[in-house]
Amino acid sequence: MSSDIDRHGHGHDDGGHHDHHDSGAPHSTLSGYMTGFLLAVILTAIPFWLVMRGVDARDSNTIALVILGFAAVQIVVHMIYFLHMNTKSEGGWSMLALIFTLVLVVITLSGSIWVMYHLNHNMMPAMMPDMHNMP
Repeated sequence: MSSDIDRHGHGHDDGGHHDHHDSGAPHSTLSGYMTGFLLAVILTAIPFWLVMRGVDARDSNTIALVILGFAAVQIVVHMIYFLHMNTKSEGGWSMLALIFTLVLVVITLSGSIWVMYHLNHNMMPAMMPDMHNMP
């Protein structure tokens, strides 16, 4: 027992594995957090500036797509710099769970948009034949 304490610096035998505290997740540093923070601020400030400068009605769709693009990039920045998600953490299971979640979200959103579009298209009053002749 004393040889285990002297050899490893703690009171239990780790079976020869010296990296038993490492879960595969990268260890973050202050510079990593600061990089993530600065990227998050920039990715927030640019869409804020675009909206505050005043948007023409003809540019609103383009601005909305740009803002959604910045939001998607900011999600990735948060996952990498603050949640420490990569293909190595937890044996890749966290990335697999993220991909599965994204697939479910895309299926749900695209299905909802498809259903709403077809309901709107098929239920328009102009599509109803001879509403005036109904009793």
